[in-house]
Amino acid sequence: MRLALFLTFVALASAQPQPELENSWVRVSRIKLAPHEKLARRPLSDSVVVYLSDPRHQPGDASWRKAGKYAEANPSAQPIEYVLTELKPAPANRPQPKVTLDPVKLDPSHHLVPFENARVRVLHTILEPHLKSPPHQHPHYVVVYITELHTTMVLADGKSVDNPRRPGDIAWRDFMQHETENIGDRTALEIQIELK
Repeated sequence: MRLALFLTFVALASAQPQPELENSWVRVSRIKLAPHEKLARRPLSDSVVVYLSDPRHQPGDASWRKAGKYAEANPSAQPIEYVLTELKPAPANRPQPKVTLDPVKLDPSHHLVPFENARVRVLHTILEPHLKSPPHQHPHYVVVYITELHTTMVLADGKSVDNPRRPGDIAWRDFMQHETENIGDRTALEIQIELK
């Protein structure tokens, strides 16, 4: 009987998503559910959900999830996948630098804001082929790449960074000033979760 309970516990524990990225600001997990699959109820902190594939949402749709206990379920006959970014309390020893070059103000047609609240500002960034952004800044943030893209970033110190990405890739960025250029031939989309 004890062995059966232990094996059940191990199976439930292993079914819970493991973080792909975790630091003092966030815990980011990829949730994949097969058709009609369910995950056990678990506590979550305030979170941002970015949908990658779900018949109820467009790729790149983002939503806010208030802290609480949630059971994950896929009611559809298709697999679903989304990125869950759980927010941790802002570390007292790492205050956010002030952003003075706001991409939304500098380039509003390519940096849309689906939602903003006291904890985050979510940006839907559209990178047209060969588009080069003006120099801009972001506070600490998570990037979820919705489409394939290949960009170069020129940082504030002049260093150039090659940034090829696949759909569903996730990245953490500390406060950053940069210019971005889409060197690909297709429009690329990404979601940026800026922390406050």
